[in-house]
Amino acid sequence: MKLLSIRFCIIFLLLSGKIFSQITTAVTLPVVTLLDIEPTGSIAMNFVAPTEAGLALTNPAVNTTKWVNYTSAIAAGGLTRRVTASINQTIPGIDIKLQAAAASGAGGGTLGTPTAQVTLTTTSVNIITGIGGAFTGNGANNGHRLTISLVRNTYANLSARTNTPVVITYTITE
Repeated sequence: MKLLSIRFCIIFLLLSGKIFSQITTAVTLPVVTLLDIEPTGSIAMNFVAPTEAGLALTNPAVNTTKWVNYTSAIAAGGLTRRVTASINQTIPGIDIKLQAAAASGAGGGTLGTPTAQVTLTTTSVNIITGIGGAFTGNGANNGHRLTISLVRNTYANLSARTNTPVVITYTITE
């Protein structure tokens, strides 16, 4: 009987270690920085020639078909991120203006805040700041809608051009 009690105690002790043990799980969250413009592809913006002598060129209609999408997971205590934009070349007599709208759609987290409308140059300028851990959702109608416009700045500097490609480069950075 004593031997049976000792065996019972040993079995109970062995089982109780299993019942009350803890499991440690390692969790990894990678730092993520992704950005794209949706939908992909180029846009065409053309000034309209006047039909009456003495009138100015008509600026093209603004384009609002592009959206900035991003995913951001920052390191603990890390800085917020920002989206910048620049162009590969300027066109004399023309300003290329860009405005990012407030984020909308299926995203979440600490989404960025758009800056005021900017005039693009070959030097990067902030268009969205204060991005923390966030995602905007993917595709058109998610993220920040972009409004791109062309405006005459100095009429004397204008010269006729055909199909001048201007590339807008968007970058997400800390």
